[in-house]
Amino acid sequence: MAKFLKFVIVICISAWLLLITYDYVKDIYKAYQYELTNTDTTAGTDVVVTIPSGASAKKVAKILKKKGLIEFETAFVSRLQDSEYRGKLKAGTYTLNTGMNTLEMMEVLSPKQAANEPIDTLVIPEGFTVDMIATRCQKKGICSKQEFINACNTITSKDFWFLSDVPTGANVRYLVEGYLFPATYNIYETTTAESLVRDMLQAFSDYYKDEYKSQAEELGLNTYQVVTMAAMIERECKVDEERALIASVINNRLAKDMLLQIDSTVVYPLSSGMYDRKSVSYNDLETDSLYNTYKYKGLPVGPICNPGLACIKAVLYPEETDYLYYHVDDAEKGTHIFTETFEEHIETQ
Repeated sequence: MAKFLKFVIVICISAWLLLITYDYVKDIYKAYQYELTNTDTTAGTDVVVTIPSGASAKKVAKILKKKGLIEFETAFVSRLQDSEYRGKLKAGTYTLNTGMNTLEMMEVLSPKQAANEPIDTLVIPEGFTVDMIATRCQKKGICSKQEFINACNTITSKDFWFLSDVPTGANVRYLVEGYLFPATYNIYETTTAESLVRDMLQAFSDYYKDEYKSQAEELGLNTYQVVTMAAMIERECKVDEERALIASVINNRLAKDMLLQIDSTVVYPLSSGMYDRKSVSYNDLETDSLYNTYKYKGLPVGPICNPGLACIKAVLYPEETDYLYYHVDDAEKGTHIFTETFEEHIETQ
């Protein structure tokens, strides 16, 4: 009898504990569902929160819970994934309120950008190549490197007047290389790789004024030749006053049917346009590429970077000298020594 009574007591206690547990779980479930679906706003207290750059949805939920703004992290994340705010939470400091529902919090944490207001900028320095620009776009999160390159490859010679000067069948790395104008570009929510490439090409068209076209014609050059020469000067020159001098060396060597022998025309194909090689070996000079001015006479097959306006002007308004050679004088300053003969060239090294 005593054993039976003991058994009954155990059963009753277990049932009681089960009931308590059930009620507790039911209350938690109700609270979870309320936070997951609630659309009400109540009186509450303002709370300042800071969302760090690159924070995931789970990280944001953890911050909100720590600040006492939400109870269930998983409910916040789940509701976010099914809402219009998915992927739109932005880093920054915000004032939220404990009386807000989670959708209202998400709205505050996803500030809308005005359609005509840039969200970022992209700086393209003089001398950058297509591949270097593509790499920077990927690092900035504007588009992937391949998307930018694909966008470049969709452009045809019919899209912009100056591209028609590129010889038909020219085996260039990119048709647009040399024409993506170095500048600072605004990035908008609507910016795509395609729109960015076209903006850069349009910038070239805008900056390459009629005055420059006329001067090029006077020199017997088309736009392709001007840009190809300017690109070599851009990669070779660091000092403003030397640009027109290097232009004179190029002109003088072309006039004498000499090889241009410009190192950067070797590095461009060898480095796949990244210019990440510190030196050029004698074996490199034998690289069989139409860009290699150590192997082929005349201009390289196309531009080896995207030059700025100063180098374009150097081509159009070069110095008149008898220089045929130059070499680095001060590596830190980037200055060169210019000479007229090979003997002087050797003596000054």
